[in-house]
Amino acid sequence: MDLTKRYDFVFFFDVKDGNPNGDPDAGNLPRVDAETGNGLVTDVCLKRKVRNYIGLLKGEQPPYDIYVKEKAVLNNQNARAYQALGIDLSKDEGKRKGGDKVDEARAWMCKNFYDIRTFGAVMSIQINCGQVRGPIQLTFARSVEPVVASEHSITRMAVATEAEAEKQGGDNRTMGRKFTVPYGLYRAHGFVSAPLARQTGFSREDLDIFWEALQNMFENDRSAARGLMSARRLVIFEHSSLMGTKSAQELFDRVKTERKEPRDKAARDFSDYKVTLDGAELLGFKQVVQV
Repeated sequence: MDLTKRYDFVFFFDVKDGNPNGDPDAGNLPRVDAETGNGLVTDVCLKRKVRNYIGLLKGEQPPYDIYVKEKAVLNNQNARAYQALGIDLSKDEGKRKGGDKVDEARAWMCKNFYDIRTFGAVMSIQINCGQVRGPIQLTFARSVEPVVASEHSITRMAVATEAEAEKQGGDNRTMGRKFTVPYGLYRAHGFVSAPLARQTGFSREDLDIFWEALQNMFENDRSAARGLMSARRLVIFEHSSLMGTKSAQELFDRVKTERKEPRDKAARDFSDYKVTLDGAELLGFKQVVQV
């Protein structure tokens, strides 16, 4: 079923004693806003978790295959579209550019790969399947208060090689560092475009699976480094028309977070906050608001 309405949404999740999104340019420290100290989680990180969840849920089989995944070779992924169209790229080097079949190849990719028809993709590489602008876009998630990155020394009672063991004289210990956020409540914003959904074939069923992924993606993405991450609240604004009736920012401003205790006490749990919509506290995970 085609989407006939625009959606905007606010997504809250939290982390306890973990690193929700390490920065490789800063020794894998948790990402933070250098000016305010608020924690950051990139949109790419959140999309990765959605992709992983859909892949596990649907077994990475069409029409729910995943285009951007670990160890994927994107040219090989693109070649599948031309193979399905009966085009042998090896016989004509010029056809690697796609020729007059790019639109057909792009449609095939949208039909078979969930993340392409959801988030879009740039597939204009050596084997060209064009570009897709996805109907769902996410912002960076930002913690509602500044976070503190804690550094921990850790030890391993083993070494990797015999040479290391000889160097240490039999005391096979290695030292390392681990960075965590003691607690942080993060807020991200998202947008669903019905016109773009029609272009990619993104359906109502696809959208329902996306909401499910937001609720459950942390449950199937556990690691010692990420600590305890949990989806907390999802506020969905459902417009009454294809193009929407109000600005996204006007709707987002209706959703607020408040501390239940004075701010001089460090927050360490979601129960230290309340999330409100138009002044009323939200208690369930998902709230759909008609606008």
